Amino acid sequence: MRRKRDEKTRFAKRKQGIQLNGLHLIGDLYECACERDLLVFAANPLKQVRSLCERSGLTVVGERAYEFEGGGYTLATLLAESHVTLHTWPELDRVAMDVYVCNHTQNNIEKARGLARELVELFLSSRPVIKEIERGEIGEPHVTLLA
Repeated sequence: MRRKRDEKTRFAKRKQGIQLNGLHLIGDLYECACERDLLVFAANPLKQVRSLCERSGLTVVGERAYEFEGGGYTLATLLAESHVTLHTWPELDRVAMDVYVCNHTQNNIEKARGLARELVELFLSSRPVIKEIERGEIGEPHVTLLA
């Protein structure tokens, strides 16, 4: 019964045009001065990202990492609120970061921003470039661009 009532509430909010989607942070962390292993091997960062997410009040529901031959990795942490991904280039002292949170049941924007700041600190980036993209209002026209 509760699920149907929640769906009705969300539908009513959508009809009123209330923004429910969330915030997408896309970052390039340049000049990372952290320990080299943090950029080369995924095991420790995987644990640290989980801890940072939980400390930020986000809910980790899964995680996976893939290490590349010669160093570097891709890491994905799935959140009940959405996801965090990291891609490292040790030879460039660089990390590409993606943090996306939905505001489905509560406003998670400050949690996402705080997590992004923590990731900048974790990798000791002296030149972080982070773009914020507000994900649109419910009811906004959906546009698909194909190349």
